[in-house]
Amino acid sequence: MKSIIRILPEELCNKIAAGEVVERPASVAKELLENALDAGAKQIRIEVSRGGKRLIRVVDDGCGMGRDDLFLCLERHATSKIRTDEDLFRLRTLGFRGEALPSIASVSRLCVRSRTVDSLEGWEICAEGGGVKKSVAVGMPRGTCVEVSDLFFNTPARRKFLRKDDTELGHIADVVTRMAVARPEVRFGLISDGRTLLEVYPEEGLRQRVAGLLGRPLARELLEIDFHAEGISLRGLVGPPQANRSSSASMYAYINGRYIRDRVIQHAVLEGYRHLLEKGRYPVTVLFLDIDPEMVDVNVHPTKHEVRFRDQGRVHDFIVESVRRVLRPSSWVASPRVEAQVSRPSAPCAENPPSSQTSPQNERRLQIQEALQSYARTALERLPSAGIGPSNTMQEASSEKMVAERPVPFFSSLRVIGQFRGSYILAQDGDDLLLIDQHAAHERIGFERLRSQYGQGMLERQGLLFPLVIEFDHSQAQSLERHREELSRLGFELEPFGGRTFALKTVPRILIETHDAERLLRDVAEDLSAIEKSSRLDEAIEQVLIRIACHRVVRANQPLAIPQMSALLSELDTVDFGGNCPHGRPVVKRIGIAEIERMFRRT
Repeated sequence: MKSIIRILPEELCNKIAAGEVVERPASVAKELLENALDAGAKQIRIEVSRGGKRLIRVVDDGCGMGRDDLFLCLERHATSKIRTDEDLFRLRTLGFRGEALPSIASVSRLCVRSRTVDSLEGWEICAEGGGVKKSVAVGMPRGTCVEVSDLFFNTPARRKFLRKDDTELGHIADVVTRMAVARPEVRFGLISDGRTLLEVYPEEGLRQRVAGLLGRPLARELLEIDFHAEGISLRGLVGPPQANRSSSASMYAYINGRYIRDRVIQHAVLEGYRHLLEKGRYPVTVLFLDIDPEMVDVNVHPTKHEVRFRDQGRVHDFIVESVRRVLRPSSWVASPRVEAQVSRPSAPCAENPPSSQTSPQNERRLQIQEALQSYARTALERLPSAGIGPSNTMQEASSEKMVAERPVPFFSSLRVIGQFRGSYILAQDGDDLLLIDQHAAHERIGFERLRSQYGQGMLERQGLLFPLVIEFDHSQAQSLERHREELSRLGFELEPFGGRTFALKTVPRILIETHDAERLLRDVAEDLSAIEKSSRLDEAIEQVLIRIACHRVVRANQPLAIPQMSALLSELDTVDFGGNCPHGRPVVKRIGIAEIERMFRRT
């Protein structure tokens, strides 16, 4: 019988690998940049022509390669990054598969020149369609130069799927930006058809590099984040809620220095901003997650953009809490932002938040804090129809914790001027005029109190007259079984009913009116089986809490007396995330004296 199974030729195997690694010119640029950084380069220049379709040239001053290594680098699975299978789980380099150069060579005309520091001459090797055409000795400085010409010249079906030159160039610029953000100590230059598009010099810190790539105004707004736990740390910069974008393109995430697009990381970051951003808006973040390489698998996809964590739930929770701890004090509304030192390279990195510095204004706030808090307790009783008087205040332990996290109360130190259109409180902070949305501010206060009560188990549950019998798939059933105790605390009492079936006996009382408990439970089960943590249940309950808070607080077009406005501002200092309402809208807007003087041409 004639055999129908055959071994594919090496040339076809390389093209298959190229289909996984080389999606477009930006994929080539990414692989070559990673190799340059792994080689210890401090200066990297990227030159492209026609969006990378005609030419991609990457020149670096790294350690270089000798003649033998130069020939080996075009062989499949040839790499200097790993030696044994254990090395796959201790990776600290960007590239490791050993497929990039041979895959690129199989679908282009490739020329590599390289020299090591102890060699008198360099070597050049050229290949076309995967086959070596020539190799000669050349004179060159230490480092490596890789030229990729006529990408997909021998696979026209792939080439026709490429976009316009400007589109492909934009993808390459994105790749270079991501690499440059992670390596402030390296000089990067991007040149397109003889025109310099991007050039950044070595900087002392991340904030200066972000300023050079993403803009100085944005860099001045970003807040520093730096938290550590056992075996894991998170550092970088996060933007205040008002510095948001319409897409997630400005969310930069790195794991052990490698740029990734991971759904667990993105979900965790967005969870940290929950109730601080309006729907459809995304934060600006530059986050570096450092974790034991044995706790994360980067060998999931040829592009190395996806990873798999050994303990996804722990990583997810750590990121959420770290982001919330930075955003919780709402320090970005407290004072005009101090200009960050972003000039290169002599300026020091201004990474200490302005609130940590002592000023006469802060001293004045400390002096009047006690009097204002005492006054607020009595004045709040007179707030009309607020429903959040002292009888509904948060537990003392929580209040004491919040006060400890806010050494300088901001809102209570403002001088109230009056009210505009019965909806906005006008206040003065130094030389600045502040407009405060009274409904948004009170809504945040009411919502945080209700959420605190829910977190302490004070929300009631409702028993069902006829329990719902629900069948789940295998993975969902296992997740529900593991989290039955947690779900019970949230109000969902589940009882095994045989196999993959559960009987739902109680639901949170506040969800009774939704008549959608079964679908919500299925969504929660799906989330739990996917990332071992569900936010859908919290989100559903919190949406109900928001609706309750919205109907119980001060409304717009509701006149308030000066004492009531002062009391409202004082209460705003006692809750988390006071700079935004639960819907993500801003509570306060600041107009500086310089802007006011420009309005009246007094400058």
